[in-house]
Amino acid sequence: MEHEFKGYALVLQEGADPRTGGVAIAGFTTAGMVGVIAASHIIKMLKMRQLGTVLNAEFPAVALIHNEVPKHPVRVYQGDGVGVFTSEIQFKNEQDIMFASTVLEWFTKGGFDRLIIIDGLVDTGNVASGQLFGVGSSESARRRLRDAGIEPIQQGIVAGITGFLLGEGDRLGIDVTALLAEASSLYPDARAAALAVEAIGDLTGLEIPLSELLENAQTIESSVQEVIENSRTMLPGPEIDVGDDPSLDPSVG
Repeated sequence: MEHEFKGYALVLQEGADPRTGGVAIAGFTTAGMVGVIAASHIIKMLKMRQLGTVLNAEFPAVALIHNEVPKHPVRVYQGDGVGVFTSEIQFKNEQDIMFASTVLEWFTKGGFDRLIIIDGLVDTGNVASGQLFGVGSSESARRRLRDAGIEPIQQGIVAGITGFLLGEGDRLGIDVTALLAEASSLYPDARAAALAVEAIGDLTGLEIPLSELLENAQTIESSVQEVIENSRTMLPGPEIDVGDDPSLDPSVG
């Protein structure tokens, strides 16, 4: 079977080879910014190089500046047997399938063996604080979760990009794992991201130091929150016409 949906354009850096192999990791802007914070930490700790950028004419015209360097908000990175896909802006819900399809195209062209998605789970009061849950699209993925002591979700719904990728993983026979870390709905949650990064180390054998993420959690959370607040004044609203008042822009948050 093949995936029927076409994703956004993945534009590679000059001379880049998309074949990476090994483990693919994806982190998006969702609850607690868990996926973005975790992906950024993995990229930094593994000293990964940027492979390319995801572009589309409908995306907001904005550059996010990191350490004086401007970057497009959706990027892919490449390391030794590991790749990372990250989106640092929250797009419209109706774009989720296109984003998921872009991840699948990147996964296929990269020759990866399995995909791990890092996502946040908003506390509903039904789970203990600081828990991590997992969902696997294949029996081997579910076995790895059990072996790592990660609590599986027996019944429920996973929405958005992560949910679609899990469903396609089951349908197409792709090894997809989702790590869902309980996160704050009020602020970027670096501690929840650290929980997910630790689990990735357990599932893959990758050595990803956590000390910097934990020691600088407050600074990281404040920095990400600042990016979110600044973005509200720069990005067009996806659902409503904000008119002359950019403070009403709901596109990120």
